[in-house]
Amino acid sequence: MSEFVKKCPECAGINLFLNKEKGEVICKDCGLVVEEKMVDFTQEWRDLDSEESDRKRRTGAPMTYTQYDQGLGTEVGQKADLYKLGSKDKNKFFRLRKWQYRISTAIERNLKLALAELKRVSSYLKLPKSVEEEAARIYTLAVQRGLVRGRSMESVVAGSLYAACRRHEVPRTLDELSEASGIEKKEVGRTYRFVTRELGITILPSNPADYIARFASSLKLSAETQSKAVEILEMAQKAELTSGRGPTGIAAAALYVSALIHGEKRTQREVADVAGVTEVTIRNRYKELLEKLDLEKEIKKTKKKKKE
Repeated sequence: MSEFVKKCPECAGINLFLNKEKGEVICKDCGLVVEEKMVDFTQEWRDLDSEESDRKRRTGAPMTYTQYDQGLGTEVGQKADLYKLGSKDKNKFFRLRKWQYRISTAIERNLKLALAELKRVSSYLKLPKSVEEEAARIYTLAVQRGLVRGRSMESVVAGSLYAACRRHEVPRTLDELSEASGIEKKEVGRTYRFVTRELGITILPSNPADYIARFASSLKLSAETQSKAVEILEMAQKAELTSGRGPTGIAAAALYVSALIHGEKRTQREVADVAGVTEVTIRNRYKELLEKLDLEKEIKKTKKKKKE
């Protein structure tokens, strides 16, 4: 007992003991609590199966914006479970479910529908959970600020997802969001700009290099071609060729030039289809890159080697 008080200050007794469960040092003679250590000395539990884990778990699931009540609310049973009950209990619980829906606010009802749509679009685009969570948070804020009024729920969902993709640097184009949500590209872009402006969300311009890996994978180009395309983009940024131009167009053009240098010829039509831009855009960016960065020599070298 050297780590604890050796004598009781009340009765001067030395008959002290440590109650590990309560973390207290108690005098056996007079019952005085001499010290309160408040340290948990008990062994930490381990879960060996799911049942034991559920039984010993101290907390529930974490909060998440992807559920309308952030995962904190409760629901009066599932329909499948209620049908197993007797007729009297079944009617009672169905009545409770109906009243639970009736007393929910308009915002909760809106979120319930919108977040289901958000999960569907996110799944279609194969977006990571972090992006889905961020998009749900942005949409929730938009609903609370009344930004959804006068706009379709689907367009605000698509705009929120695009904003989340931009914030997390996940390369997804407006065309892809438009295809997944069924909303026109212009409407998605308009809603995205409105939501980010009203909520004060700062989004940096997207980096064209983020699109290279996806486009190269779709076109089945080699790793060397990808690396060269990134180098070309870095050179283009230093020469200020990327400012004021669409990131997908300049990325696609850099990849097209790199493919020609490495002898992996792809048509402008193929590259344009993958990038979601027109052939004219590819052609214009391609000409700018050749003229400003003097890449024509490298392409000619590749052609000579092929002839030899």
